[in-house]
Amino acid sequence: MATTVCLAAKTLQVLEAGGALSCYLNWALGLRALGCDVIWLEAAEPSTSSEQVRATVAALKTRLDRYGLADSVALCSWTAEPLRPEATTGCVDLDVACAADLLLNLAYDIPAQVVERFRRSALVDVDPGLTQIWITAGQMTVAPHDVYFTIGETVGQPGALFPDCGLTWCYTPPAVFLPAWPVTPADSAAPYTTVTGWWGGWMDFRGENYANRKRDGFFPFLDLPRRATVPLELAISGAGPDEAILRDRGWRVSEALTVAGTPWDYRRYIQASRGEFSCAKPSCVRLQNAWLSDRTLCYLASGKPAVVQHTGPSRFLPDAAGLFRFRDLEEALRHLETATADYERHSKLARALAEEYCDAQKIAAGVLERALA
Repeated sequence: MATTVCLAAKTLQVLEAGGALSCYLNWALGLRALGCDVIWLEAAEPSTSSEQVRATVAALKTRLDRYGLADSVALCSWTAEPLRPEATTGCVDLDVACAADLLLNLAYDIPAQVVERFRRSALVDVDPGLTQIWITAGQMTVAPHDVYFTIGETVGQPGALFPDCGLTWCYTPPAVFLPAWPVTPADSAAPYTTVTGWWGGWMDFRGENYANRKRDGFFPFLDLPRRATVPLELAISGAGPDEAILRDRGWRVSEALTVAGTPWDYRRYIQASRGEFSCAKPSCVRLQNAWLSDRTLCYLASGKPAVVQHTGPSRFLPDAAGLFRFRDLEEALRHLETATADYERHSKLARALAEEYCDAQKIAAGVLERALA
């Protein structure tokens, strides 16, 4: 009998961001490749009108239909107040969802009264360091789970620069579903790109207060295009007045919601790129969480070398072999030159890295083994 996994996602507010949906899809497709039955659980606000909830869920189902998951969506409430029955019309009954063998929670703050209905539950932390700080500061409430996973290699380890919340964290690499991301050659003149949000919140932790936005990660590298020998492009959601600044410094700029608004547009954009260049949010660098973006994995799986900001020591991430990790502007320049000068070799190394460490089917198997033990 197939194992049933209820995957808790958080996409109803970000349906126009193809990358956000792709993160959850990598996990869902990896689980299904193992032979699991997958239920896709979303939460909605009970104060939202039933008509609006149904319309949003219908849009989600349109996106999931290509992956055979449109009929697998279940809904719960974000609060103790239940959803109106008419809001969940056409969805998998919540009682059926809660009868699954495992809740795999990537949505974090699913209410305790829902989590406790599952026979087994596992949290998957994809924001290492931030998740633990949010919990400690009371900015996020996470129900008790049976197992806690994280993609941050330093979470809960001696010398970590952030708390562990008194929980035992099991490390798992981030996941990419390899069949959905085949090696795809790009034109030699194609730019190195990334897809990113631009704005965001602030960090206030242990006496430090700083902007934790991708904008602040990229600004120290504004002059990079003027010195690089390859074109650089940013697909940004909401650059606003900064778009003119970026273009003046030599960056190509696209609107992320236009070029990567669905999972298939997101894939097309990445696979038409020569590689990735991206900076991290300042918190990843300051907290040294060894974070690797699921977006970067999609580049690597597609055979695209990735030049990204260094986020801390890793047991398996290379610094200059398919994946390049830079600490400053000069190192970023050198890595771009190296990746381009020996492109075919680094393209193969990029794919090999994704295959060896981040294959979603292998990752899901390891998570299930520990979560269902």
